[in-house]
This record gives sequence, structure tokens and C-alpha cells, in this order.
Amino acid sequence: MATASANGRKSIFITGGASGIGLGAAKRFAREGWFVGLADIDKAGLKAALAEIGPGNGVTLDLDVRDLKQWDKALAAFAKASGGRLDVLLNNAGIARYGYLEEQSVEEGDLQIDINVKGVIYGARSGLALLKATPGSTLINVASCAGLFGAPRMAIYSATKFAVRGLSESLEAEFARFGVAVRCIMPWFVDTPILNAGASGTNMKITDAIREGGSPVYTVEEAAQVIWDAAAGKGGKLNYIVGKAGRDIAFMLRFMPGMIRKRFKALAEAS
Repeated sequence: MATASANGRKSIFITGGASGIGLGAAKRFAREGWFVGLADIDKAGLKAALAEIGPGNGVTLDLDVRDLKQWDKALAAFAKASGGRLDVLLNNAGIARYGYLEEQSVEEGDLQIDINVKGVIYGARSGLALLKATPGSTLINVASCAGLFGAPRMAIYSATKFAVRGLSESLEAEFARFGVAVRCIMPWFVDTPILNAGASGTNMKITDAIREGGSPVYTVEEAAQVIWDAAAGKGGKLNYIVGKAGRDIAFMLRFMPGMIRKRFKALAEAS
């Protein structure tokens, strides 16, 4: 871990902070004067990320989100640097595998569940004490628009993001007892390394589906802005969608759910 201190600044702890949405959020919050904890398994990526936000604006922490003991160790180290303050815990780390259920190995499925679901639960559990001790704190879980609908070739990934969405809704009620807010971020496709995800049983990747469907792809800066708005409680919402395409789908699911399911069946049959 690099040595730096918050010196009274607001602080945010970010999993998956070495790249993608996590790094985008780190840069956004650091620019606003926050102290940032960058947590990841990618040590080289963490070093580069800290250089991007400025060494005096944060610390790096080795963390495999699947390991509760590593969570406790990383947060203890972060608390030492932040003066015991945790204004926002951003559960961002996540992975995807793209392919029909039978094309994805059991191991690939388990990995998605362990990182995307268990990792978020462990973060909420391990971070609660620090969040409770910080007035006005917020737990932010990154789900996905795949937590709004079950997309073909993303069954397990969608299941994990439905789980994060449900977890967030439950914890919003539970953590209110402690004055801790809970928010859930649901991005549409964002330009991150996750778009290159495939499965061992297929050569197709998420980028192939995007090309075939002509879907828009949003920037990490757009995602980071939504996370910033969520941390500020803008709109007083639980769920924050990143991208107009996601908001459009959410509207259609509310009023025309049958049409959406029919469209996805057709996509699966045509693939």
C-alpha cells in the first residue's frame, strides 16, 4: 500500500479501482478533493491508477473481493490512512462471461457469482462499521442494466446483477437504521475491458453482440458522473441508470414487458 493520508478530506473506497468504471470514479472523486482507496488484484494497474489520480490523493490496497479476511485487512489499512472515515464504499468489482449457459463452464459461472455477488455482500458486511462511524455515509453497489432484464448469452451475469439489485434494495431499508444510505448503479454498456468478455466454449464476446445489435456504448466518465450524483443523493433515488438506452429499456419493461421478452427470444434464436 502506498503511504498517504486523508487529512480530514472525505473518503471513498473503490473495488475494481485499477481500471474501467472504478478508475473513472476514482479520478472523478479525486478531482473533487476526495481521498481515494484504490482496491484491486491488479498490482500494476493499481500503481498506474494512483499515478493518474495523484499519489497524495489516495492509497492502493490489494484485495480479492471473494475473501472476507482480505476485505477486513484492506479496510483496516484504509481506515488508518483516512482517519477512520469512509464516506462512500463503492462495490464496483465485477466480471462477465458471454455465451449460452451450456457454453460457459461451471468454473466460469462460479467465478461470476463469487465476485459479482459474494464480493458485494462481503464489502457491505466488512464496511458497515466504518460506514456507521461516518455521518452521512453511502454504500454504492454497481449492478448493471442486465439486472433489469435477462439477456440471452448473459444468463449467469444477469442473475448476479439481479442479485445485486435486490441486495441493494434490502440494504437500503436495513442500513437506514444506522443513517447509512444505499444506492445501486445500473450501467448500460460502458467502454471498459469487460466488453471483451467471452466464455471458454465460444469465440463470441460482448463486443460482437454490441456490433450486431447496434447498441450505444457509454464512457466511463458518464458512469463516474452518475456515481458522483448517487453519492450526493441527487434525485433521492435507490437505482441510478447509466445511459439513455438503459433508461429507455427500463421504461419499456414497465409498460411493455412482453415485447422485450419476445425481442430477446428472437435474438437468442437468431444467434
